[in-house]
Amino acid sequence: MTRWISRAALLAGLCSAGAALADPVGMTPDMMSVTVETASGPVEIMRNQDNAARVDEEWTLTSRPCPMFCIQPMVPAPGVTPVGELEVLAALQDPGTIVVDGRIRSDFEAGTIPGAISMPYLEAADRLGELGCEIDFDGWICEGDLPQVVLFCNGPWCGQSPTAARTMIEAGFPAENISYYRGGMQNWNGLGLTVVPGGAGG
Repeated sequence: MTRWISRAALLAGLCSAGAALADPVGMTPDMMSVTVETASGPVEIMRNQDNAARVDEEWTLTSRPCPMFCIQPMVPAPGVTPVGELEVLAALQDPGTIVVDGRIRSDFEAGTIPGAISMPYLEAADRLGELGCEIDFDGWICEGDLPQVVLFCNGPWCGQSPTAARTMIEAGFPAENISYYRGGMQNWNGLGLTVVPGGAGG
């Protein structure tokens, strides 16, 4: 269920807390925040309300050298669906969808999207059992009522979640059950959305 806060309530809260008056920063004109259930309890996701906020230095880098950091396609494999932030927020509230942080574990632990699980890209094809597949002598059997999976990593220049998508498909997971949030943590941070340490609401 989506939980939202009205602009008036937000302004009242800012004023009562002694915060400097600022224009409210919503996600959409009608949605200020959503609350998602995580392993550590509910977490409210909203945008940073400081109108002067800036992204951390790490997320301002523009020229990471390719081939390590090449621009990724919108669709990393045929059948995969590209999604944006609003679709990720909806996925986080859908019990039939798993949001997967495909980055290395240290990046996940440093900060991730609330409610995402860690499945580093080099492990994804070996962990399909966590996504409803069954192991067989020849590999994985991925049939029946499988969850939808949303993969993300560091941003449009990060190849970790695209690699995870391709290896999962090669191992038998259906492409039509995979969505790809290409913007990843760079766009998430750029929009001032809530980030939590992996394992604490992750």
